[in-house]
Amino acid sequence: MTTRKDIAERNDRTLLQAARDVLAEDGAHASVAAIATRAGVGIGSLYRRYKTKEELFQRLSLLSLDHWNEAAEQGLADPDPWAGLAAFIHSCVAFGQGSLAPVAGTIEVTQEMGAKARRGDELLDELVQRAHQAGVLRKDVTAVDISLLIEQLGRSPVVDQLRKQGRGDLLAAAAEARRRLIAIALDGLRPGHGPLPGSPPGEELFTGRWSSE
Repeated sequence: MTTRKDIAERNDRTLLQAARDVLAEDGAHASVAAIATRAGVGIGSLYRRYKTKEELFQRLSLLSLDHWNEAAEQGLADPDPWAGLAAFIHSCVAFGQGSLAPVAGTIEVTQEMGAKARRGDELLDELVQRAHQAGVLRKDVTAVDISLLIEQLGRSPVVDQLRKQGRGDLLAAAAEARRRLIAIALDGLRPGHGPLPGSPPGEELFTGRWSSE
């Protein structure tokens, strides 16, 4: 039997997914009105659940961090260092992990967010170090490289554009093309390629953006 709690949780999941989708499409310009419309609820209903847009985005951030950490732990549980790292990347990309990048520096980072982010950094460092030690990840790839790669692959401009245009006839082909690009990118992480250009990216390009100072 479906309870009120079940309905509330289902509505909350719908709302959070709508917020993630609108952020992926509209970036920092994502509006509460657009999120409510995508979720099929009124703005009043949204504000009854989340008092401010910042609170909504903070909740999204926590869910994203939870997924990142769970995916990393599952990757580390795989005895195969490459399979574990690749599964982590695939999981984060499928989740749309980079969709929150546009709000970096625009919302307060809570203590809970900070603690989970630090744990995520530790887990990814462990995944990368393990892959390096096994010789399955090119030596010049860093944890920040992996983080930025996930952010880039987590969004698909073609898929987003086709959805806005209502071109459902092309979505399957776009999804297949995206899977090919992800496979190409992952192959580029393997040893046997020429050196990467420039210096390794610093933390400021990924976590540093979340500071509002």
